[in-house]
Amino acid sequence: MNTGITGENKMENKEWSAPFFRPFNAVGRVVIEWVDHLGAATIFLLAALWKSFRARQFAKVVSQLYYIGARSTAIILLISLFTGMVLGLQSYHALAKFGAQGAVGILVALSLIRELGPVLTAIMVTARAGSAITAEIGIQRISEQIDALQTMRIDPLKHVISPRISAAIISFPILATFFNLVGIIGGYISSVLLLGLNPGIYFNSIQANVEMKDITDGLIKTIVFAVIVATVCCYQGYYAHQRKDSHGAKAVGMATTSAVVISCVLILVADYVVTSFLM
Repeated sequence: MNTGITGENKMENKEWSAPFFRPFNAVGRVVIEWVDHLGAATIFLLAALWKSFRARQFAKVVSQLYYIGARSTAIILLISLFTGMVLGLQSYHALAKFGAQGAVGILVALSLIRELGPVLTAIMVTARAGSAITAEIGIQRISEQIDALQTMRIDPLKHVISPRISAAIISFPILATFFNLVGIIGGYISSVLLLGLNPGIYFNSIQANVEMKDITDGLIKTIVFAVIVATVCCYQGYYAHQRKDSHGAKAVGMATTSAVVISCVLILVADYVVTSFLM
């Protein structure tokens, strides 16, 4: 009886391994692996957030705020200035064809507040701080420092992961706000100082048309992006030793690359999803 069942199972496996089904099997394996990682990352995030509310976290969070937020300020301000200047330049010439140069200010402000500010801030922090976080945690993992913490009964999630996620959630909205303000100034420089637009028209259009909903929608996006970036970067570094494509120092490099690429892709995907819900 058992032999018959085994033979039937073998026949079914042989049928599913036929050349026709091999592409579907490959896609299925990839989907299952992604779902597996998604579930593990979600549990990883929830556990880290829960431990963020424990005692003695304040000093660690402040240290990560300096690393993720304060040290990213210079590059954020530089990028935002030139982004605003390009927006002001392009908007002025585009709207001048319709005699609507007075709308340059609102176009620059809404583009920055609702879209470009949150997205570019998240991508730049991912490139500067996110990659470093992944590499740092990955080195701690392959050098067995995290295992040493567990041996000493110190929770690695509480000690290593939670402060970084908390700091990212706090610093992203602040950096995006700086990005928006400096970007609007950049639009003023290019459209008013360089192209001769009336400064009163520029600022009046912003004041009359920018609503609190626009600002809150942009801040909601920054919080979503902060959770994505911090989770992906910490997760990739924390499990760098379990990668199938490499091991050792190479695994840390591969994990860092994966963290940056995945974070940037998820930022753009989440931007569309969040925008569709907030519109």
